[in-house]
Amino acid sequence: MPNDKPASPDADDNAQDLKESAKDVMAASEEMLEKVLAGLKMHDSENENEALAQEDQTTNGGNSVSAASKQQALMQAVSDVVASRQAKKFAFWSTQPVTKLDEQVTTNECIEPNKEVAMIRADPYTLPGGFKWVTLDLNDTNDLKELYTLLNENYVEDDDAMFRFDYQPEFLKWSLQPPGWKRDWHVGVRVEKSGKLVGFISAIPSKLKAYDKVLKVVDINFLCVHKKLRSKRVAPVLIREITRRVNLTGIFQAAYTAGVVLPTPVATCRYWHRSLNPKKLVDVRFSHLARNMTMQRTVKLYKLPDQTKTKGYRRITAKDMDKAHKLLEDYLKKFSLSPVFSKEEFRHWFTPREGIIDCFVVADEKGNITDLTSYYCLPSSVMHHPVHKAVRAAYSFYNVSTKTPWLDLMNDALISARNVQMDVYNALDLMENKKYFTPLKFGAGDGNLQYYLYNWRCPAMQPEEIALILM
Repeated sequence: MPNDKPASPDADDNAQDLKESAKDVMAASEEMLEKVLAGLKMHDSENENEALAQEDQTTNGGNSVSAASKQQALMQAVSDVVASRQAKKFAFWSTQPVTKLDEQVTTNECIEPNKEVAMIRADPYTLPGGFKWVTLDLNDTNDLKELYTLLNENYVEDDDAMFRFDYQPEFLKWSLQPPGWKRDWHVGVRVEKSGKLVGFISAIPSKLKAYDKVLKVVDINFLCVHKKLRSKRVAPVLIREITRRVNLTGIFQAAYTAGVVLPTPVATCRYWHRSLNPKKLVDVRFSHLARNMTMQRTVKLYKLPDQTKTKGYRRITAKDMDKAHKLLEDYLKKFSLSPVFSKEEFRHWFTPREGIIDCFVVADEKGNITDLTSYYCLPSSVMHHPVHKAVRAAYSFYNVSTKTPWLDLMNDALISARNVQMDVYNALDLMENKKYFTPLKFGAGDGNLQYYLYNWRCPAMQPEEIALILM
């Protein structure tokens, strides 16, 4: 999967920097290695043992320099290149109110004081020549289609360019138009001459509990720059512009996630994957057959019952909303970082929408809602396969277990996802998810997801302290 999750301020530029860093390190390594090897060449010796004994010594300007010293010099050269590249990579973030990578944080407070709105810059930031700002109207079919195309063709993909997230138009409307959404926070960049959409960033309003404090924040998402423009450093300008627009409404904190390390994660989580359609996943190389496993045995291993088994388990209805909201509200209070949903927001995020979001509850004989499970649907395009064009993935959203055991509740969630043709069920190792991973045959993914707060510092958290899911 493409880093398991893309959304990231500066992710596009950061990825390019990482590639350049790797090239620089390789070049420096090769150059220094050549020098080391040249110095380690031995004169012909009739006595092989003597030559071996002298192999750790070489003469340079009359001074004896050991091979270990040469190797140390090599490692230092590589380290210097990495440090130099890292300084360049984080040059933008050094200007922003975020915690430094080596900063020890013990407080829970804003980094910069909130400003008077009158002090906020009134004019948009300057883009590179030939580009212009636009505000997208996601209720306009053309704008929505253009955004879908930009993300579909340029958003983060895996290292091997085999999979890319495929956010469907209706999914984008759902994720970008929650209660309180603002059109002004759907920021685009177009080419002046052609009008082509080549950049985008978004924000949505939210309330977030960080330890004992509730913050009014925005969730930043869908930062995307056309592949051909990565070298123009458009992403930092997009971040500054969305920050300016949000600040104008009196909000000065934000939350975002990224598959790369930036200054500085408040937590690092990992995705786990549970195969629902193993034959297809192996066929498209999303996963691989385990050693000594045949396809037949693999299919049998991941086979699920045809129907759910928990009594009272059913899809959520409009009548359940207030009770289910209270159930989740009480549950989320136990975590260090969690959203605070209003009733209106809960209805938006948890009302089932086909192919977008699904939510199930367990109701007892008296009609009380005792448990909840939910997942959103996000396919990934399969880039180079003659038959399969997409992997249909369910992503675990919010789950609450009070009466139904975790294993029973989540096994029913897997069955529900499989029954609507999902190929894989993904879940982060946050909240209490680790309780069911191993017994329900989840496997660890190969990418981390970093959680970040903008203009807020607080002590780092473990994955099980996190209860925040961003799309």
